[in-house]
Amino acid sequence: MKEFSTENIRNLSLAGQRSCGKTSLADTLAFHTKANNRIGNVSDGSSYFDYTDAEIARQSTLGTKLLATTWKNCKLNLLDCPGHADFVGDLLSGFAVSEAVGVVLDAIAGVEVGTQLQWKMMPERLARFFIVNKMDKDNVKWRGALESIQNAFGKNAVPVQLPIGEAGDFKGLIDLVHMKGYLFEGGNATPTEIPADLKDEAESMREALIEMAAEADDALMEKFFDAGTLDDTQLIKGLKSGIARGTLYPVLFSSAVKDIGAELLLDFVESFLPAPNQVATPAAVKTDTDESVDITVDPAGSPLAYIFKIATEGHLGEMTWFKVCSGTIKAGTELYNEQTRATERLAQLYTLQGKNRVDVVSLAAGDIGVAVKLKNTHIGNSLGVKGKDVSIAPIVFPRPVMDMAIKSKNKGDEDKIASGLAKLQGEDPTFELISDPDLRQQVLYAQGSTHIEVLMEKLRARYGVEVDLVKPKIPYRETVRAKAETQYKHKKQSGGRGQYGHVHIRIEPNARGAGFEFADEIKGGVIPGKFVPAVEKGLAESMQSGGLCGAPVVDVKVTLFFGSYHDVDSSDMAFKIAATMAFRDGFLKSKPVILEPIFNLEVLVPDEFTGDVMGDLSSRRGKIAGMEPEGGSQRIRASVPQSELYQYSVDLRSMTQGQGFYSAVFDRYEQVPSDTAQKIIAEAKAEKEAES
Repeated sequence: MKEFSTENIRNLSLAGQRSCGKTSLADTLAFHTKANNRIGNVSDGSSYFDYTDAEIARQSTLGTKLLATTWKNCKLNLLDCPGHADFVGDLLSGFAVSEAVGVVLDAIAGVEVGTQLQWKMMPERLARFFIVNKMDKDNVKWRGALESIQNAFGKNAVPVQLPIGEAGDFKGLIDLVHMKGYLFEGGNATPTEIPADLKDEAESMREALIEMAAEADDALMEKFFDAGTLDDTQLIKGLKSGIARGTLYPVLFSSAVKDIGAELLLDFVESFLPAPNQVATPAAVKTDTDESVDITVDPAGSPLAYIFKIATEGHLGEMTWFKVCSGTIKAGTELYNEQTRATERLAQLYTLQGKNRVDVVSLAAGDIGVAVKLKNTHIGNSLGVKGKDVSIAPIVFPRPVMDMAIKSKNKGDEDKIASGLAKLQGEDPTFELISDPDLRQQVLYAQGSTHIEVLMEKLRARYGVEVDLVKPKIPYRETVRAKAETQYKHKKQSGGRGQYGHVHIRIEPNARGAGFEFADEIKGGVIPGKFVPAVEKGLAESMQSGGLCGAPVVDVKVTLFFGSYHDVDSSDMAFKIAATMAFRDGFLKSKPVILEPIFNLEVLVPDEFTGDVMGDLSSRRGKIAGMEPEGGSQRIRASVPQSELYQYSVDLRSMTQGQGFYSAVFDRYEQVPSDTAQKIIAEAKAEKEAES
């Protein structure tokens, strides 16, 4: 592929809720730019982008794909991003290296909850426009789709095209900028006269477009007030300015299935979207500080690249995707990793066209490329010139919302599983694996059920290990509600030196979150000071497993206030045992209770599902904290016990036809209701008996 200067590069992410037709649209663009010799199809597994086994099986994009192609005088780096909420990490990675995002909508569904969530994730610097896809579907009304966009995002969303026909009669488009009509046959755009019945509407919509373009530039606004309109050159200038500044969101129309609109979309990308040096540069900092640094997207500048994705595929190996933020990077360049302090040699440079790797000689500032065989470079790292100490601010990925415990199917594979997941996390920072010694479980935290399924498939295919997924245990805690005193004398004599330790302790509640507090109130030397640490150690160890369900004991104050000792038989071990036994007895006298973790939830759902979702939260012992409207949706805030959130992401999507989304953050521990506590105690007892 030939080299392109920065001003002729366009980096565009395609976003939108799952099933809006992004990948089908990308397949038509690949064909029209001659990157592919036919239009791929998601449903039959021939897509140029959804080519992995997991994607073909699910007919869904699970990872961002790159189409580096050319159209007229520009190089287009098209990033087809996942619409599935479980793979939001790849979506954010695409946003991080793009200057513009095309938000694809289903013409019938219009703006959905997923669309709104993705919109909020977009960096402010991104230029945005809408593509109303699936215009060929039955019962499509394009005005309804436009109204949906404007209701959600304001009147700044303005059409630059007018459909000719809709639903089964959709056959062409009117370019409102140049006031030209086009009919499509076999994907090819043929100029035509604007249909007589659409002329008035086209003129009216063009006037609205001119007004929006004038508002984007003060000088144009003056000309608009003077002349009452703008000529084509002025209109184009205003549109470019408004798009680049994010004050104007053009709306285009298409049908990927009938191949209508692809060429006009490509013309729009080339003519109106900003180049990498025409918008705000990515946020950069002095390495290891929060001090901002200004960088210039200049091919002649100091080389600086940002790593935004790492992918491993059988026929391509491990590929490190990067964007050149400054300078020019050539094959063989050595760069310094600001985070790992390693020097990396980019021996060969590539770009990608779907699943095909294409050699490149060099990449100028603003371009996107791929390197292989980098040894110590990870997602979020910056590669630059040693001594410059400049890093691109890393992407902030969302916290996982679903947990599942994993258990090796084959004994002895535990290390392989941990090693495999650690390597997978190098490609996907949106999941975590946490080993909980208290629960004796490894818990996988991910973005949803499909995310976990795909991770397990990769683990099996790449590393040859399989796991069972089981319901994770809940990290309960135990504490006390009342004060109690108890004593225990550990006395043992079996010939020779015996064992003697005698303690009196007081157990009482401590403030929530204060943990374990030990107080020594021994007077008169009834217990020598040298044995007191052993008492404290015995108490601390006994608190690792409470007397109700075996959970750790927290927020308890224990005071050692009396006891006795033997000159010969007393020892650290004797006093440690005495303290342990005393605590076990005293704990049960102190009105012990079980505490459970409570999470704060924010759930975003379409209005029509609000009642069902709130009812479901209440059935999960949730407490509704508030609700507020957001477009055509409701944002519900609630606190819910962790034990009631198992598989909640699956249930929520089922309740809302895939349109509900939520986030969860741990907030506090609360006392478990007595009936629930009895069930927890019974389950713990049954598990203990099964193990023995």
